[in-house]
Amino acid sequence: MINKTIGVIGLGVMGSNLVLNIERNGYTVSIFNRTSSKTKCFFKKNSEKKIIPFFTIKDFISSLKKPRCIILMVQSGIATDNTINNILPYLNKQDIIIDGGNSFYKDSIVRNKNLEKKGFYFFGTGISGGSEGALLGPAIMPGGNKEQYKVIESLFKKIAAKYQGEPCVSYIGPDGSGHYVKMIHNGIEYSDMQLISEVYALLKIGLHLNNKDISNIFSDWNKGELNSYLINITKNIFLKKDLQTNKDLIDLISDKAGNKGTGTWTVQNALELGQPLSLISESVFFRYLSSLTSERNIASKYINVKSSNTTIIKNKPVFIEKIRKSLYLGKILAYSQGFSLLKSACKHYNWNLNLSKISKIFRSGCIIQASFLNKISQEFSNNKDVKNLLLTSFFSSIAKEYQESLRSIVAYAIKTKIPVPVLSASIAYYDGYHSSFLSTNLIQAQRDYFGSHTYNRTDKDGSFTSNWI
Repeated sequence: MINKTIGVIGLGVMGSNLVLNIERNGYTVSIFNRTSSKTKCFFKKNSEKKIIPFFTIKDFISSLKKPRCIILMVQSGIATDNTINNILPYLNKQDIIIDGGNSFYKDSIVRNKNLEKKGFYFFGTGISGGSEGALLGPAIMPGGNKEQYKVIESLFKKIAAKYQGEPCVSYIGPDGSGHYVKMIHNGIEYSDMQLISEVYALLKIGLHLNNKDISNIFSDWNKGELNSYLINITKNIFLKKDLQTNKDLIDLISDKAGNKGTGTWTVQNALELGQPLSLISESVFFRYLSSLTSERNIASKYINVKSSNTTIIKNKPVFIEKIRKSLYLGKILAYSQGFSLLKSACKHYNWNLNLSKISKIFRSGCIIQASFLNKISQEFSNNKDVKNLLLTSFFSSIAKEYQESLRSIVAYAIKTKIPVPVLSASIAYYDGYHSSFLSTNLIQAQRDYFGSHTYNRTDKDGSFTSNWI
């Protein structure tokens, strides 16, 4: 078990809140920040707590009892490497470094390997839940040495979010697996958010509903199978007023969506492992498209295509229910792709990831927390060899029931020029995944025609090539 003094380097929003979380759970926290003024300011606000400020790395390290446990909450990349290099001269073997930043999992693999060679232990640890999660309890995904995890397990369990009393943390696996799972979490988050935004467009543009009506719809949805953190906060967003104008704040926010790169990492990894990740990929690309603000404004005038659909929705409740079913099916497919990529990574990186436990971690404290994660966890608990959630009776039955709603909603969106890239990708993926025949046999023929790349046959084993000319 770890001693009661924890060191934290980095006092940004996440780092500061994590310090308060750790201290609240019975630990004394030594703090250090590269900018000393930030350390002084934070300590001044929390001087009554068991938080001790330090202004040199040497003094900071000396304050910690052996084996030392130091949590890094600094920028990923070079800043993390520089921080590690700065503290190494003062550490002893068996000391533990926890990187709680949003680091790239391949960097964590390298850091783990290099530090363990020198006798130190490194845990690349995904922490999800934003600033509120860091303060009140995040979902935690630690990757590193399994035996040494026992030393820090009690700390993580105390500060993690709780789902019906169960801590949302579990040992993930070796080296970079913790940050890898966090990356997949963020990829699913991208698609989840994009699906919700597409549904918002259908309600606002397609049905001409006001923000209060949309909030009420999301509130109703949150009481059923769509219950989730993102649905819950979205219903609140539509009610927020701008204090200066008293207008709905959502209507004053630019449609240029930002990103910090974790979605891009997820898509790149899917390409490396040869896995179809179409929903998450489309959500990333649509954020890129949203950033082309000036081009879109020009195109909106230059390419003025009138809608070919003049149909008025006569039965709005029925249409809204179709939208709800489409959203739920889209979410299922996004999570299916994400967890399928996790299974592929298990094989590629030789990680024995427990997808049932990972599902449980996501049930509270993180951005993608949702009620149906209980069912996902149950499915992987019943059969750890499930390749895709669509191959389980529960999720396949929902897909069969809801797919017609998704088709009609996508068709309506296309006719009315409402872009719904992830809903569209959802039905394309669903149809492609359960099809016993795809037109890609023609692609094989084309590749052999122009490049003699060979092809496989349905009636014979082996690879073949033909003289097509």
